Parts: sequence; structure tokens; C-alpha cells
Amino acid sequence: MNPEGKVALVTGGSSGIGRATASALAEAGASVVIADVDDNGGNDTVALIEGSGGKAAFVHTDVTNRQDLERMVAFAEETFGGLDILHNNAGVNTGLPRFPDAPPERWEQTFAVNLWAVIAGTQAAVPAMRRRGGGVIVNTASIAGIIRYEPDPIYGATKHGVVGLTRALAFLKEEANVRVNCVCPGVVDTPMLTRGLAEMTPEERAQRDAIVAAMPLIPPSDVAAAVLEFVRDDSLAGEVMGVMYGRPPKLIPPAVTFRSDPAQRMPS
Repeated sequence: MNPEGKVALVTGGSSGIGRATASALAEAGASVVIADVDDNGGNDTVALIEGSGGKAAFVHTDVTNRQDLERMVAFAEETFGGLDILHNNAGVNTGLPRFPDAPPERWEQTFAVNLWAVIAGTQAAVPAMRRRGGGVIVNTASIAGIIRYEPDPIYGATKHGVVGLTRALAFLKEEANVRVNCVCPGVVDTPMLTRGLAEMTPEERAQRDAIVAAMPLIPPSDVAAAVLEFVRDDSLAGEVMGVMYGRPPKLIPPAVTFRSDPAQRMPS
């Protein structure tokens, strides 16, 4: 899909990957809706896009609220005439203490933002895309969704869920002309890296700083470029793309494929 003249919606668009993707989509000619709980950051993204000659609008959205998700889709249709592209990008980590010591409300929030919202956001967007004759959905997962990720087990579990959902929705390409794919970045230079620092002990913060300092950080623009690749390549559906520092983006196939398994066939 050529983004020019299309309407895109980016959740978590107030900073980081979301802001970079929104800017890249606008630069490619799309009108972009920024959906986020951070009003100031969301409006700053709009100003950044408009200052570069693009079209954008902000809608306050709590992605863990079904009514807000439906409202953001309606806002895109009312403001720019439809919805063609959705980047399910909003995400959080659980922070300390690590599960199972994490309080229920903390890990439940991680689940709600990182996985439930992707499922519900996709469900809200597909009818609008059908009205346009099709569309593209790109989910933000993580390298933590394809490896054993011990630092934050709940975060890793939600990203594994996003990867599994993405692959399982490949049938939407044939059924509704909606392609669903996801990006799996490594460690990205975003505000998420600094969240939860105030809750750490000096020893924990020093350990965290040492780990981050040893990691090459991926610029958000690299992830945005991978998202745009998924938008533009009409052949890709149900695919997972790894984005690592200093390497070209790479499609990651499932570890196991049962091509003759009847359970994998579409129900009649």
C-alpha cells in the first residue's frame, strides 16, 4: 500500500517508536491520527508533523478502554474520511519487583496495554478498513516476544502473545484484504527505558544503568522504517520482522510449522 493519501492511526504516538512512525507516515503522504493518554506529548507530535507540512490530529485514548478504542477509529473516519493503516504500538513494561512479586495491578496493566489493547484495537479497526476496501495493521511486539525473556516475564508473555496473534491473523488478507504484521525490535532508545527509575534502589539503578550502557540502542526511526516496509509491501501478511541494531530488518519464520495439520486449516 502506498501511504500517500491514506489515513493512518498510531497508538502510543506521543513519543518513541510511535512518534517516529507517525512522522514517517506523514512524510510519506498519509494523514495521521495520534492516539495516546499523554495529551501534551500527542499534541507535540501533531505540531511536529504539521510543522513539516504534514496532516495530523490528536485524540486522547486509553487503549485499555474499549470505548476509547472505538472512539479513536470513529475520530479517524470523521476527521480524515476513513482508516487504512493502524499501528498498534502503545506499550509498557511491568517494572520492579519482577513477577511473581509484582503487584497484580501492575502486571495486569502490562497485559492490558501490551496484548488486550492490540486484540481489541484490531477488532475495532477492521470494520473501518473493510469500508475502505482493505487496510494494513502493524503491531509492535519485541525481541522479547521470540526469546526467553527473564527480566520481565509478563512483558515477554504479552509480546509472545502479539507475535502469535499476528501470525494467526494472516487469513484476514484473503478474507478482508487486511494485512496484519508485527515488528520485533531489540532495545530501542525510547522513554520506556527510564520509566520506573524512581522506584529502584540505588543498587538496582546502578545495575540497570550498567546493562543499558552496554547495549547498542536502536533509534526509533529504524523501527519506523520497518513499519513502513510492512505498509508498502502488499505481499506480507502474518509476518514477524526482527529489528536489531546495526543489522537490516529480517523476517523471522515460526520455529515449527505443521503444514499438513488439519487443525491449522480454516474452519468450514
